[in-house]
Amino acid sequence: MIDLKGKVAVVFGLANKRSIAWAIAQKLSEAGATLAICYQSERLQREAEELAADLPGTKTFRCDVSIDADIDAVFEQFKNVYGKLDILVHSIGFAPNMKINNVLRTPREDFRMAHDISVYSLIALARAAEPLMAEGGSILTLTYYGAEKVFPNYNIMGVAKAGLEAAVRYLASDLGTKKIRVNAISAGPIKTLAARGISDFTTILTAVEQRAPLHRNVDALEVGNTALFLSSDLASGITGEITFVDCGFNITGL
Repeated sequence: MIDLKGKVAVVFGLANKRSIAWAIAQKLSEAGATLAICYQSERLQREAEELAADLPGTKTFRCDVSIDADIDAVFEQFKNVYGKLDILVHSIGFAPNMKINNVLRTPREDFRMAHDISVYSLIALARAAEPLMAEGGSILTLTYYGAEKVFPNYNIMGVAKAGLEAAVRYLASDLGTKKIRVNAISAGPIKTLAARGISDFTTILTAVEQRAPLHRNVDALEVGNTALFLSSDLASGITGEITFVDCGFNITGL
């Protein structure tokens, strides 16, 4: 069993109990990590606090990752409360008007917002976390196969996820001398709040069930297990990687 006692982990992007971030938070907490959960706004505060109450010793913090001052403030809080960070989970992605605009019709502002929130936020959080990871650490983000292949209605989010995966590799290079590892999990489709923004999402679920070698869709807790491994010393030699947790769907052809 993986033991994270003495480790401090912060999870960004936890929306509700159906989110992948919640599954990851559960697994990190079960392994003994001291956990911090960050929510975006006051509207999400109650949900975050109710979830945190289920995980012993977990504290909640507000941070809008699109605002640099918020990032600076919350990491100052982490420094004061914990003194360090060992694990950072970035489970954040947003693209406006995904159901309306394909890539060709994406307005400049929608493109900017998708990349700012979905990609640059990882860079900004990694930069803020670096001073608190003096003894090394693990930074983990969530991506999707739509970064590599075209999926119906994934649209500009696929372009943003491709940028996110490139950022993982470059950050891994930048932070490697500090013993900070940066990786991504490419999870199969899961019925989360974010998935509601994709039209005909059920057709993707059906396709995975039919074609994946395991002939089923992945469970969020399976993604949580992989996140736990990548966050632990068992993955000490792994960085800059995109790890698929999709029941093998990505290896299949037509």
